[in-house]
Amino acid sequence: MFARNPSVPSYLRAPLLACAATLLAAGCGGGQQSPSGTRVASSTSSSSASAATTSTTSTTTSTSSLPGAGKPTVTIGDKNFTEQFVLGELYALALKANGFTVNLNRNIGPTEVTIQALSSGALGMYPEYLSTWNTTVARYGHDFPTLSEAYQAGQHYALAHGFVLLHRTPFSDTNAVCVTVAYASDNRLRSITDLSRLAQPVTFGGPPQFQQDPQGLPAIKQAYGFTPAAFKTLAVGDQYQALDQGQVQAADVGTTDGQLVTGDYVLLSDPRNVFGWGNVVPAVSAKVLAEEGPAFADTINDVSALLDTSTMRELNFLVDVAHEDPAAVAQQFLETHGLVASTAAP
Repeated sequence: MFARNPSVPSYLRAPLLACAATLLAAGCGGGQQSPSGTRVASSTSSSSASAATTSTTSTTTSTSSLPGAGKPTVTIGDKNFTEQFVLGELYALALKANGFTVNLNRNIGPTEVTIQALSSGALGMYPEYLSTWNTTVARYGHDFPTLSEAYQAGQHYALAHGFVLLHRTPFSDTNAVCVTVAYASDNRLRSITDLSRLAQPVTFGGPPQFQQDPQGLPAIKQAYGFTPAAFKTLAVGDQYQALDQGQVQAADVGTTDGQLVTGDYVLLSDPRNVFGWGNVVPAVSAKVLAEEGPAFADTINDVSALLDTSTMRELNFLVDVAHEDPAAVAQQFLETHGLVASTAAP
C-alpha cells in the first residue's frame, strides 16, 4: 500500500477549494490500469514512443509574455500504452506552446508508485482514469451510479490528499463487449443482456486477466446472467482478427480502440455500467498547480475538452494501426485545433 499524501497546506487551501468549486460547477470528471485493470501495454506503439522512457520538451521561445515563461520545470507522465502516449504528448506539446518547461516521463509505473511520485514532487501531473482513481487510489469500495458522483468523490479524495483533478475528458475508455456488425445483425444484438438469450454457444475472447478479474467476465455473469460456452485467451489487439475469423463470437475490447474506426464492429451497450467510468482526469499535485498558475490547468483543460470518443479512436488508430509516431499525431491534432503553431516549413 502506498503512503498517504499529507493534507493540503493551509496556504493552498483557499485557492484549491475555489479551484475545486469551479471544476465541480463545470461538471468535471473520469478509469484504468488501463481502464478496468485488464488491459496491458500496447505492443504496436511506435518505436520512438517506446524506445525512451523520458523525453524532454523545453520552451523554444523567449517571449516573456507567455503564461508559462519563468515558471518552474514540471514533469508530467503517462502510462505504457498507446492512448497514454498520445495523451502525454498532447498535454506536453500544448503546455510547451504556452511557455511552460516540461519533462515528459513515459511509462510511469504502477499506480501506487505514481501516486508516491506525485506526492513527493517527482511528478507534477499525469492522466488517470476516474474508475482507477476511485478504486485504486481513493480505495472506494463501492460503485457510483453517475459520472458526476464518481467525479465529485474522486475530487473529494484528491483535495484531502494534496492533489486536484482537472476537467474530465468527454471520452470514456473502459472495457467493452464487441461483436462484428454481421453477427450483431444476424442475432439482433444491441446490449450485453442479449447474449444470454442466444440459442447457439458463444466463445468469448480476451486477455487472460479478463476471465478472472472481478470487473471482467465474473461481473458480466453477475450483472447479465451471461456465461460463455468457452473462453479463448487472446493477446491485446488480437481480438479483432479473432472476431473476423470466427474464432470467437464476442470479445473484450477497449471503447477507444483504434480498430473501431473501421465500422466493422459493434460495442454492445452496458446498461448496468459494469465497466465503470473511464473518463480521463488529469491528476495534478496541488503544489505544482499553485506554482504553475491558472494557465497550466487551463491549457490542460483546453486539450481535454477536444477529446471525445470518436477523436480518441482516430488518434489511437493512427498510432496503433497506421504506426505513426505519437508525438507527430499529437502535434498535427493540436495544430489543426489552433493550440500549437504549425511546424510546417513556410
